[in-house]
Amino acid sequence: MSRRGASGGRKPAVRSAKGGARSTAGGPSGAGRKSTGKSTGKNPGKGTAQRPGKKTEKVVFDAPPAVAEEPRTLRVGAVPGATPGRWIDAWKDRMPHVALELVPLAFADQRTALTDGSVDLALVRGPFDAEGMHAIPLYEELAVVIASAESHLLAADELAPADLEGETLLTSAEDALGELDLPVSPARIPPLGTVADAIATAAAGVGIVVAPMSLARLHHRKDVEYRILRGAPLSPVLLAWPADATTPDVEAFVGIVRGRTANSSR
Repeated sequence: MSRRGASGGRKPAVRSAKGGARSTAGGPSGAGRKSTGKSTGKNPGKGTAQRPGKKTEKVVFDAPPAVAEEPRTLRVGAVPGATPGRWIDAWKDRMPHVALELVPLAFADQRTALTDGSVDLALVRGPFDAEGMHAIPLYEELAVVIASAESHLLAADELAPADLEGETLLTSAEDALGELDLPVSPARIPPLGTVADAIATAAAGVGIVVAPMSLARLHHRKDVEYRILRGAPLSPVLLAWPADATTPDVEAFVGIVRGRTANSSR
């Protein structure tokens, strides 16, 4: 008889990768074993299938519905010569939900329009009685001499008070510069109704008109010209509104005039 190996015909044990010995003889391999239904992992359920955890539902907070603002209008008064155009354009871009109405005001009626509520705020011209009002200075205008296109005064680029000696000064109810200390002769006609009327009279060569430059431009005619009058008082333009009527819309317009952007804080 031939001798079998030292193992007595048994196949040698094969060491597993974990260092333990497993037999390759006889018994079924790990893959061939019947499942016992038990888990070999560290499962606190001891072999029972673990149910998936319940998902946490997201909580969504809905934003409150936007409340439509009531239609309203901001009424802005402006005396002749005042130019709020750039501020009105900015208002339309920033406050499209609030209509803006531009209300022309006569110089003599500028304060009354604010006190009786005809306008919410206004561009007014000094001198201005600011009692009970907020008034923000915006800019100052030069005074000019307006004369017939045939007048000898137009030979100079600018005029001094002494150049007006002997000239007839025409006045109107809209004179914003008040009484001027000039070497002129008083007109033989009473004050005219408007600056436009006075300029039309000056065009006929009857006299001269002294007014803020913006009014000379506003009432420009082919038969008149104007020259800057050195040393004459300036004409201030202000933004005014009643102190007890400062609404959010008024504040918004004031902010635009002052140059605040949409993101600026007050």
